[in-house]
Amino acid sequence: MSQLGLDMNTTPTVHVIDDDHDLRLSLDSLLRSVGLKTVLHETVPNFSVFTESDGPTCALVDVRLPGSSGLDFQDQLLRSEKSVPLIFMTGFGDIPMTVRAMKAGAIDFLAKPFRDQDMLDAVSRALEIDRRRRSKDSEVSSLRARYEDLSSREKEVMALVATGLMNKQIAGRLSLSEVTVKIHRGSAMRKMDARTLADLIKMAETLRLNET
Repeated sequence: MSQLGLDMNTTPTVHVIDDDHDLRLSLDSLLRSVGLKTVLHETVPNFSVFTESDGPTCALVDVRLPGSSGLDFQDQLLRSEKSVPLIFMTGFGDIPMTVRAMKAGAIDFLAKPFRDQDMLDAVSRALEIDRRRRSKDSEVSSLRARYEDLSSREKEVMALVATGLMNKQIAGRLSLSEVTVKIHRGSAMRKMDARTLADLIKMAETLRLNET
């Protein structure tokens, strides 16, 4: 684990999707040697397996698989809105395949046979990307929970503040006194744990309040 520089509190999971039995076992041994959890698949698994892990997750996918190909799997994963970093493996790779995979967000495209260190480096990058995504998602969820505790009027004021309107303009828009607007804005800032008006505006942008 320490070799990959990842969070020690949760064990990252690497899904290996390849119909080559010997390669699956080889990758299983390599990844476990650095403290990673592995899940082996001979064919494309159900997407639900990627939501069962509490820690960072990525998948090593062979381009050519029985049934759905690795690239087909990538397309399906994107349509399902499951965010899982993918590393492609192939013994028959070509430039169009590589370009298609990388444009669709693949972390790497490794030709077989690959060096163990190249695979570990790619896995490290993929898991770090997923760790950052999970951290950001957690922050947004916490922010959303605080926002839902606001009163309807506080939400209105917060959204209008995010558009750049002054207290007087907001008061006119909502048919309130300027003092009342200040009170609602201050209350919203306390509940959202915003130290400054700039913080409140950034929170509104993160929650995309100006898009609702």
